[in-house]
Amino acid sequence: MKDAVMDFDYLRSELGSGLGTAAVIVMDKQTDIIKAIWRLSKFYKHESCGQCTPCREGTGWMMRVMERLVTGDAEPKEIDMLFDVTKQVEGHTICALGDAAAWPIQGLIRNFRDVIEERIAHKRSGARRPAAAR
Repeated sequence: MKDAVMDFDYLRSELGSGLGTAAVIVMDKQTDIIKAIWRLSKFYKHESCGQCTPCREGTGWMMRVMERLVTGDAEPKEIDMLFDVTKQVEGHTICALGDAAAWPIQGLIRNFRDVIEERIAHKRSGARRPAAAR
């Protein structure tokens, strides 16, 4: 990403990504990316007005699964289920909050699936997580 042009069209067409709401959060390699995305999902669940079902139910469901991913207590199959739920929320809400809630999770799964799977496997093996992941 360091060479990417921070432009809506470039990111969408060249990298299959986007600027979302145009907010940029910079994190270093010490950041627990799963926990960071969980925190975003918690924010969106709190901000949901509850008017439309996909957002009201979806943001809560996504946050709860993300909580289990942070601790490694999720089942591996929940990764795909979570991605499917984000697709059911995206584009099916009255306002853009549902899309905004879905996109970070989609990006996490697309780009850091191996980190998620490793966290789950680590938990199942009984090993301690590295300090950055706590």
